[in-house]
Amino acid sequence: MKAKILAKSEEVIWDEFVNNHPLGGIQQSSAWARFQGVMKGRGQYWIIALTDEKTGGPKKDAKALKIIGGTVVIRHKMPKGYSWFYGSRGPLLDYENLTEKEINHQVSSLLEEISKLSKLEHSIFVRFDPPIIAKTSKHTSLLFKNFRKIKEGFYPQDTLVLDLEKSEEKLLSEMKPKGRYNIKLAEKKGVTIEKYTANDDTPSNKKELNKAIDDFYELLGDTTTRDGFTRHPKEVYTAMVENLPQQAILYLAKFENTPVAGMIAVTHKDTATYYYGASSNEYRNTMAPYLLQWHAITEAKKDGFKWYDFMGISPENDQKHKLSGVTDFKNKFGGKRLTYINPQEHAFKKLLYLAYRLKSMVK
Repeated sequence: MKAKILAKSEEVIWDEFVNNHPLGGIQQSSAWARFQGVMKGRGQYWIIALTDEKTGGPKKDAKALKIIGGTVVIRHKMPKGYSWFYGSRGPLLDYENLTEKEINHQVSSLLEEISKLSKLEHSIFVRFDPPIIAKTSKHTSLLFKNFRKIKEGFYPQDTLVLDLEKSEEKLLSEMKPKGRYNIKLAEKKGVTIEKYTANDDTPSNKKELNKAIDDFYELLGDTTTRDGFTRHPKEVYTAMVENLPQQAILYLAKFENTPVAGMIAVTHKDTATYYYGASSNEYRNTMAPYLLQWHAITEAKKDGFKWYDFMGISPENDQKHKLSGVTDFKNKFGGKRLTYINPQEHAFKKLLYLAYRLKSMVK
C-alpha cells in the first residue's frame, strides 16, 4: 500500500472509486474538488489516494491504478499566509472490513503525504469529518491516531433523509399534517416553480441563469437577516451552479412572477441533496418553501434518485441549537435522522493550532 497525490489524468479513476464506494459522497468527487478549487480563499485541491502496489500497474498507466482508499483535500486560506486543509466527508476507507488498527495505518499513510503539502502551504491543521453514520457502524467511537475530536465542523452532524423509493402518496402520508396543508395552500395561491441549470451554454440560458442567481442571492439576504445565518459571497453560489452543470440545480418559486423562495440542490449517485435555501419575508404567507421542497423531492424521485437529503438539522432534543428553526421546517416532511461521528483534526503547527482554537479564527 502506498499513498500518492493523483495527477489530473488519474481523477477519472478516483471518481470510479468514489462512485463504487458505499460512503462516497459528492464532497469526495473530483467535480466537487474543482468547484472548491475555483473559490476565492481556497484555490487549490489535491486528491490523495491509497494504491495497491501489487496491482497498481505501470506508473503512467492510469487505467491500471488500483485505489483502495483516499481523500480529497481542499486548502482554505487563513490570515498571515497560513492555511488549513479539509477532507470533507473523508477519508474514504473500507471502514466496515478493516480493524481500527488497519484504519489508523491507512490514515497515517495519507497523513504522511498531507504533511508534506502542509510544509509547502503553511497549513496549521487538517480536518476530516468521516462519512461514518453513528449507531450503524462498528466504528461509532472511532478516533484517528494523533487526531482530536471537535464539536462541530462545516457540516452539521445530523441530517434528515427521505426514502424516495416510497410512492408519492406514502411520502405525503408520512409528512406532518401542517406540511401537507402548506403544500396545498401554496398550490392554491398559484405559486409556480422554475428550474435552472448550467448544462446549456447558450447565451439565452446563461442570461436566465445569471438572473436566477441574482434573484436567489437577494432572497438569501432576507433569510440571513431573519434567521441569523451568514450568506456567502454571490460568487460562491455562481461557482457552484456553473462548475457543477450536471449536479447542481437552482429552483425558484414564484408568486405572480415574483421570486419568493429558492434553493440549490446537488445530485450524486443515488442521492439528491438540499444544499442552500432562501425565502422572502414579504411573501411568507404563500408557503412557497413547502411547495418548492415538494417539487424538488418529486423531481428527484422521477429522475431515479433513491434518497433526498435535507443536509442538516439540529441535534436531537436541542431546541436552542442554531438550526432548530430550519429543523422544524424540515421535520414537517418526515424522513429519518442520520447522525455522523464527530469531525476530527490533526495539528501540524501545534502552537498556532492552539491559538486558532482559542481565538476561533474559523469554524
